[in-house]
Amino acid sequence: MNSDTESLQNQLLAWLLADNASTEEDFLVECEEINGAQTYEDRTASTSGASESEPMPDPFQLGEIPTVQTRFQAVIKRRLQNQIQHNPPLFPWETQLIDYPDYVDTPSMSLVPAWGWAPQQSKLSLPIPMPEKIFQQLLTRCQELLTFPVPLGAKLVGAVEILFPNEPQTLNDLAAMVLRSPLRSANTLEKSTRVEGSYSDLQPRQQMALSLLAAKQVLENLILSVDAAEEVVEKQWLTQLGTLTLRVKYLQASDKLWVEAELPHPGNLKLTGDSSQAIAESSNKGIVSLELNSVQQGATYTLAVDLQDMDSQPLTFAIIPTSSSELS
Repeated sequence: MNSDTESLQNQLLAWLLADNASTEEDFLVECEEINGAQTYEDRTASTSGASESEPMPDPFQLGEIPTVQTRFQAVIKRRLQNQIQHNPPLFPWETQLIDYPDYVDTPSMSLVPAWGWAPQQSKLSLPIPMPEKIFQQLLTRCQELLTFPVPLGAKLVGAVEILFPNEPQTLNDLAAMVLRSPLRSANTLEKSTRVEGSYSDLQPRQQMALSLLAAKQVLENLILSVDAAEEVVEKQWLTQLGTLTLRVKYLQASDKLWVEAELPHPGNLKLTGDSSQAIAESSNKGIVSLELNSVQQGATYTLAVDLQDMDSQPLTFAIIPTSSSELS
């Protein structure tokens, strides 16, 4: 028998052994359709009366090989299609089959930033906007360092070193330059001249300097130094739901800290000290206020603002009551 024919027969035998009974029957039907060929059982029945010495006809002639190969490929294709239909392939990020909607039920949600506190970056004076993921890391680290009893320069380095863990000396040098710059307050900053390009186009030292400048402005927005001589200290933070406005007053005569928040969305406030805590909640957007008693001058108090329906951790501010009259 020709070697090509033997090879094809071996492939057919392997296919029949690997497949289930129903697929085998389908394949035998396919074989019947090839130039009128009969199955093995039919050939056995038709030749049962013949002499055992009579030679068995070769089931595949050389001229039929291209036709058989075509049929064989068609059966393989059909089997693969059935397997894909019953077991569709998954995307790399999927662990099971998921039906995705053809459209978004709330299209307005696609128009807001993915992270609730990110819009505040537009209020910073930066020559190039930072990627939202980097700004999120920076803001998270700045909040963690709010209550650390270290100078502002150390907080800047501590906030940015998470992005550049192997450059402590360079960060220290650049932090000193940022602190000496005339841009001392985020509230009085004028918009810097925008430059072409993106954050990823900057050199490493430029990325460090930009990150330090952003961290400085973020910390200045998160730290409220409240003097007893001042009427009210006000801060604003832009969120995906609108502008959050805080007003804080230190009542030295009664050792009381008063906080009023104008919420753009229902939420709650939590003002915390070493041994005391005050909580206020609002089911509607608007003004909500709270007070904390037995406040100590120079101590650091934290104010956590949490807005409902926003997939973000609460935003934390540091409030430090002071008295310029006693300092003088």
